[in-house]
Amino acid sequence: MISVVIADDQTMVRQSFRAVLDAQPDLRVVGEAADGTTAVALCAELEPDVVLMDVRMPELDGIEATRRIVAGRQEVRVLILTTFDIDEYVFGGLRAGASGFLLKDSPLDDLVTAVRVVSAGNALFAPAITRRLIGEFTRTHASAHAGHTLVAELTARETEVLRLVARGLSNTEIAEALVIAEQTAKSHVSRVFAKLGVRDRAQAVMVAYEAGLVVPGAMP
Repeated sequence: MISVVIADDQTMVRQSFRAVLDAQPDLRVVGEAADGTTAVALCAELEPDVVLMDVRMPELDGIEATRRIVAGRQEVRVLILTTFDIDEYVFGGLRAGASGFLLKDSPLDDLVTAVRVVSAGNALFAPAITRRLIGEFTRTHASAHAGHTLVAELTARETEVLRLVARGLSNTEIAEALVIAEQTAKSHVSRVFAKLGVRDRAQAVMVAYEAGLVVPGAMP
C-alpha cells in the first residue's frame, strides 16, 4: 500500500485528489495539509511514501516545504503540482529534492500513474512538456560547473548512461539504446547513482544538466 499526503491550499483540489487516489486498491491518502508548515509536520508524523505538493501555499511555500520534508526523511518522494503560470518553480522544486512534477490540470488518471511512478523511485520526466521545462530552467538557472567534479568520477560508459537517464530513458530503453542486457543497464545506473551520491533519477538529471552533459532542447 502506497501512503500519500496531499498538500494544497484548495479544499476542492484536495478532496478531488483524495477521492481518486483512495479509489485505487494500492493507494491510500493518510493526511491532508492546507499549508506548507502543516505539510512538513504531517510528513514527520505520518511518514508517507509520496507527497503531492502544491507550490503556492500560505505560511510556507511548497519548495521550502519540500526541502524540509526530504531533509527529514530521504525515503519520501515529493511530486510537485504546478501550472503553466508558475513554471519558474519547477527547477527549484527539483533542487529541493522533489522526484518530479505534474501539471495540475492533467487528467486524474495521470495523477494515479504519477504517484506510482515516483513511489517506485523513478523521476517523472516522461512527458514532452516536462522535458521542455527542465531544459529551459536548467539553462537559465543552473550553474554550468556544479556537477563537473562528480561527473569526472564516471567511466565513459557510465557517463553515456547518465546522458540517457537525463533524457528520460528507462532502464529498458537504455539497454536497447546501448545494445546491452537490461540487468546490465540497471547495474550501470546503480553505479552512476552511487558515484554521484544521488538517491534517484531526478537528482541524477540535475547533475547531468549542471555538468553540461545534456544540452537543453536537444532531447528527442
